[in-house]
Amino acid sequence: MMQAEQKNPARILAIAGSDSGGGAGIQADIKTITALGGYAMTALTALTAQNTEGVQAILPVPPGFLRQQIRSVLDDLGADAIKTGMLGGAPEIECVCEEISRYRRKVADLPVVVDPVMVAKGGASLLAEEALSCLKTQLFPLATVLTPNLPEAEKLTGMRLSSVEDMRRAAQILREMSGAAVLVKGGHLSGDTLIDVLLDDGGFTEFSDTRIITRHTHGTGCTLASALATGLAQKLPLRRAVELARLYVRQAILTAPGFGTGAGPLWHAHRWYKIS
Repeated sequence: MMQAEQKNPARILAIAGSDSGGGAGIQADIKTITALGGYAMTALTALTAQNTEGVQAILPVPPGFLRQQIRSVLDDLGADAIKTGMLGGAPEIECVCEEISRYRRKVADLPVVVDPVMVAKGGASLLAEEALSCLKTQLFPLATVLTPNLPEAEKLTGMRLSSVEDMRRAAQILREMSGAAVLVKGGHLSGDTLIDVLLDDGGFTEFSDTRIITRHTHGTGCTLASALATGLAQKLPLRRAVELARLYVRQAILTAPGFGTGAGPLWHAHRWYKIS
């Protein structure tokens, strides 16, 4: 059971883009946090016209309005964790960093899960090229844990990652760069076994499962990061939060509803409902 015993649900603020197809982004964040017993709050960075076949259009949210959303939520409802996903450009990242730093003056131990979303499943760019430096120098040092997949880790480190040992080296580079724990996700490696590598204060931990052969993996990164943020907000130790987040995502893939003709969405409500 992921939810810790507590009087009120943990509050998680998801800062990310909207996915009109419902499989990734803010929609995946809300579904995941709610299914795992948390209270989901949001700040939208962009609207997208998106489905299982790809992203057809992106409408960025002005940084000033993004700031208003974040401040409105934090000043009234507060948060027990923050998760960031698609951010867009440098002005949006700077805004998010300023607001996280501002809130941390009140809640110093606030967990922040940074999913460095750069490219959508269908190949559309979700991070402006000039924003990469801002992401690394300003947001990463505020993170509790980073959750890059292999293509993201390659872009962030400049390395070619083709093995678990490469993933470990990339995790070390990103940890030195940020000071955060790093979870490098190995779903893009070939083979029947899927391995994720976590590097934290206690060293390396590898998590492995048998690969699920399916096209229904849209939103797995968003879902994992939100599940991890929920576990941390519920005061779970990092490694346990990672373990349970991975289990939640795996079951969401196994119970995927089969929608769409491309990379299909997961079934986030599998803890409550069984699809026939």
